[in-house]
Amino acid sequence: MKLQLSAELLAQIHAHGEAAYPEEGAGFLLGKADGESRTGTLILPANNSREDSARQNRYQITPQENLKAEELATARGLDVIGIFHSHPDHPNQPSDFDREWALPWYSYLITSVNKGKAVETRSWRLSDDRSKYSEEAIAIIESTKEN
Repeated sequence: MKLQLSAELLAQIHAHGEAAYPEEGAGFLLGKADGESRTGTLILPANNSREDSARQNRYQITPQENLKAEELATARGLDVIGIFHSHPDHPNQPSDFDREWALPWYSYLITSVNKGKAVETRSWRLSDDRSKYSEEAIAIIESTKEN
């Protein structure tokens, strides 16, 4: 399992997490999947629609924003290949809450944002039986035309 991203795209994901701090930021990763390998080419930031008191350690994306991401992906000949979100002042590992809401197949990028600064992003894939995540390698590639 490998996820390929340009440095520019990863910087955009980091910037979104920093802008959302101290709350969790989230959005969609659009691109192409080829077997176990995926290439992200575009992000679509989403609003965190959780109640105010929960936004520091939870995110929620509305069905309307999910539909918007699917429509944008289709219009550009892409797929929604993942979801990204930030963990403010917390490790970039999926929580039990993350697993409860995740779906198999998608890449889940989690960025640790410490004191307002994005530190590191890791990607995870949920097993088909939803019992556990496996880490997915992130490879930095040359910029893609969608960035």
